[in-house]
Amino acid sequence: MKIGYIGLGKMGYGMVENLLDHSHQVVAFNRSPEPTKELEQKGAMATFSIEELVGKLDGQKIIWLMVPWKAVDEVIAEVIPFLNEGDILIDGGNSPYIETIRRAKEITEKGIHFVDIGVSGGPSGARNGACMMIGGEQEDFDLLKDLVKDLCVENGFGYMGKHGAGHFVKMVHNGIEYGMMQAIGEGFEVMKKAPEFDVDLLEVTKVYNHGSVIESRLVAWLQKAFEQYGMGLDEISGEVGSLGEGLWTVEAAKRNNVPVPIIEGSLKFRENSHGNPSYTGQVVSALRNQFGGHDVSKNNE
Repeated sequence: MKIGYIGLGKMGYGMVENLLDHSHQVVAFNRSPEPTKELEQKGAMATFSIEELVGKLDGQKIIWLMVPWKAVDEVIAEVIPFLNEGDILIDGGNSPYIETIRRAKEITEKGIHFVDIGVSGGPSGARNGACMMIGGEQEDFDLLKDLVKDLCVENGFGYMGKHGAGHFVKMVHNGIEYGMMQAIGEGFEVMKKAPEFDVDLLEVTKVYNHGSVIESRLVAWLQKAFEQYGMGLDEISGEVGSLGEGLWTVEAAKRNNVPVPIIEGSLKFRENSHGNPSYTGQVVSALRNQFGGHDVSKNNE
């Protein structure tokens, strides 16, 4: 396929490389031109304005947005005037699903198709194979299925339902992620501070990740963090950042009268960690660094 791609940050850059690896034609644009020029050397078609990008797409245009959720409305407003009825606009970022539902209504009223895709796997997944949750019309999912399949690990994508469902399911995924990371952080702090034993936490991660019930990518990432920073995680901040998805999950749960004490507690922990760092916080921060590339150095405290 030939696809327009807007937003070449940590996720977008790797995803364009992934598309090129699968022989798709990519017309790329980014606010700062450096990533665009780099990807041009790798086979992408570089453009330096949204109008230029759209002008280099033929027939039914497909444009993928991979920009921060607060910038989505602004970018959509720039793109829409250049699109025709039947063109497809994809939001692949972590947008609040309620905003996605609103955007879908506004965009589809203009005859333009809109698809929301929640992407999991971090920068490594974007580059080498992600997990994707797709919302929108079934016919659009069917049209994009082969493209999405190329970007994902085997069986790592699916149609979640009508507009907003992709971002909704990804939001809940991130809320669950909060709780899982929190439990890992708390458990490893219990072991670190146990006076009876001098537990080798690196050895624990290796054993946990070979046949145990909690074997997971998260435990594997913690092993990598221990190997990189040492078991004390001395360079890692004990204050934990948040991009909003945990809060959105808690808010959605409250709207639907669903108790989510684990997710809510992990969100509260992150909020309270600022000015109150801990080893649990260091573990959670280390995990965020491993899978998301977030800056979690202690100079952020």
